[in-house]
Amino acid sequence: MIHVGFMLGDCNGFFSKGHCALEHYFIAFLDWFGMPAVGLPAVFLVALISATLLPMGSEPVLFAYVSVNPAMLWPAIGIATVGNTIGGMVNWLLGLGARNAFEAYQGATSGRMQRWLVSLGPKMLLLSWLPGIGDPLCALAGWLRMPWKACLIYMAIGKFLRYVTFTLILVSIPTEFWHAIGRFIGIGT
Repeated sequence: MIHVGFMLGDCNGFFSKGHCALEHYFIAFLDWFGMPAVGLPAVFLVALISATLLPMGSEPVLFAYVSVNPAMLWPAIGIATVGNTIGGMVNWLLGLGARNAFEAYQGATSGRMQRWLVSLGPKMLLLSWLPGIGDPLCALAGWLRMPWKACLIYMAIGKFLRYVTFTLILVSIPTEFWHAIGRFIGIGT
């Protein structure tokens, strides 16, 4: 089991006994799923948060994890896809809520652009992986009240294909290249 600094494993000083019990249950939960205390949960959380409207990239975290644990390539891609898809569905819900709130005050809306986007349907969410437009696309799908199950499926497919593509490309680059980059920016030996 891996412990992180004072957060996990330090029950003597800074944290109360209640925190230690909570930590125990958290570590038992991760062990039950066969996850280390740091690693796949971090991949999941970063992928989830980066799929919201917060500007953040999950690919570096996924690549770092896979670089350290090459045997976990497919589980890590799966975990990142699930986290990123859940984040996309959060955006979908935000869009739906915004539309409902807007219509409660302004009434129903319908315009040429809206009709065009509705005609594209949930398939447009295959592009939900694109930087800059992917997250707003998920919110837009909620705004347009597209069916959530179809949105979920197309989002997951697009995000899975992105993670597979980027991770396999990054893993295929020789390790020496990454070490040279690290030395160049001053973090390598």
